Amino acid sequence: MNRKLPARYNGIVMPLVLSVLMTFIVSGISTLTSLGLTAALPAKWAEAWALSWIVAFPTLVFVLPLVRRIVGRLVEPPGAPPPKG
Repeated sequence: MNRKLPARYNGIVMPLVLSVLMTFIVSGISTLTSLGLTAALPAKWAEAWALSWIVAFPTLVFVLPLVRRIVGRLVEPPGAPPPKG
């Protein structure tokens, strides 16, 4: 059985998933660049990721509605007729 969350949770699940993935990748690259391949890398990466995620998740919750409005002004909605001219 494939159970999904109701659509009303999209506003929390989207920034949750986005913040986890983005902070994991960016903190990993940053930590690797800073330390190099050392034995301390996994622990320092986890520490950097946790701090990054604590900042990123609430930021995304508040910023994504603004980003959606900006994108809506810049991008035609799907199925819109081509501009005349």
